[in-house]
Amino acid sequence: MNPVDHPSKVLATFAAELKFDAIPAPVLRRTEDLMLDWLGSVLAARTARPVRSIEHFAQMMGPADGPSELLTSRRTTSPVFAALVNAAASHFVEQDDVHNGSVFHPAAVVIAPALAVAQSIGASGAQLLTAVVAGYEVGIRVGEFLGRSHYKTFHTTATAGTLAAAAAAGRLLELTPQQMLHAFGSAGTQSAGVWEFLRDAADSKQLHCAHAAASGLMSAYLAQDGFTGAAKILEGAQGLGVGMSSDADPARLTDGLGTRWTLAETSFKYHASCRHTHPAADALLQVMTHNKLKPADVSGVTTHVHQGAIDVLGRVDVPATVHQGKFSMGTVLGLIAVHGRAGLGEFDRDFLAPEVSAFREKVTMQLDEEVDTAYPARWIGKVSVQTADGRTLHGRVDEPKGDPGNSLSRAEIEDKMQRLAHYGEGATAEEARALCQRVWQLAGTPRVGRWLA
Repeated sequence: MNPVDHPSKVLATFAAELKFDAIPAPVLRRTEDLMLDWLGSVLAARTARPVRSIEHFAQMMGPADGPSELLTSRRTTSPVFAALVNAAASHFVEQDDVHNGSVFHPAAVVIAPALAVAQSIGASGAQLLTAVVAGYEVGIRVGEFLGRSHYKTFHTTATAGTLAAAAAAGRLLELTPQQMLHAFGSAGTQSAGVWEFLRDAADSKQLHCAHAAASGLMSAYLAQDGFTGAAKILEGAQGLGVGMSSDADPARLTDGLGTRWTLAETSFKYHASCRHTHPAADALLQVMTHNKLKPADVSGVTTHVHQGAIDVLGRVDVPATVHQGKFSMGTVLGLIAVHGRAGLGEFDRDFLAPEVSAFREKVTMQLDEEVDTAYPARWIGKVSVQTADGRTLHGRVDEPKGDPGNSLSRAEIEDKMQRLAHYGEGATAEEARALCQRVWQLAGTPRVGRWLA
């Protein structure tokens, strides 16, 4: 098969035929890391109002019990409603993973439907891991295919996420390559999610993930039943590339399939904020720590950023909610300046605190040619800090904390997961430790059952 002629089919065939034994051991270990990291984000959002709204909807519309687990409430339901709720929870605290090159958060829209289906059909841990890898590899490549122009208006996690979810669910259902292609077609035609919600501090981001996970899962089950979808949903004359992008590159869909494992390129989030704030946050922390500065010592901060940061973060002036504050460069840097960190507790307590708000007003964003050219493959952090005594200090971070070259260790991932579970009261310390062991032993698990009693 010539990838140039029909890249969607090549990608679908890869996802349908991916075998556990073909996945390198380091990629499998990284998959386990990402799954544990995802669990923490879900448990942290247990009491979040938007997540509860979506769960209430699932309670009204879905079965009262079933084979698949709602990790937030510990109820069970059907796979589609479990995927819906768990995906919504995944993305609320802004601590879930991100792939730089595609500007895509894979875990939220891949692991939620994969776990729901695995529990439903009694899949093994190895089958679940394989499905998660398939979902990441598909979703990331679709995000890269859609390009930078797509992200200016569309939330890639919501759009590419439908196909990622379909790939993960479809792999567990053992779809044939042709069925997987149909699943892609059905998923792609439901692909949706735009950034306008940021202007109003609306709850749409949780709906984006919920819809992508549930729609992708539905697409896989429909394909299994013979339902057909567009064969060239991505690269076709009226496909997603034409409708949602001005720089779509079909070659990205098949780039290095089976040799370049994009899952291993995925980053962990260290700060509890939009990833576009992280490079500047790390660079500011570097300057303030090295020079022993206090917030009052700083008269101004210029963050040298890529255009994507301006497109997303430039829509938030004075944040109206904690969640909107996570998309405010000035708020994030204010928390960094005042507390040395921008974690969940700092946001909850101080996103509008006088000292943080005062620092927020000192922060500006400026498009930087070097940073913009490197993006999205590399997210460089550069800041210029003007001090009250007239100095200009410069900070630079080439790999923010959590990137593959500056990653989290397993001990750090466990610590992060346990802190997130404690924050949301989603699991006791003992349960969180048990979840860590469950994930580390997943490859040898004969049957994926419930994860929380």
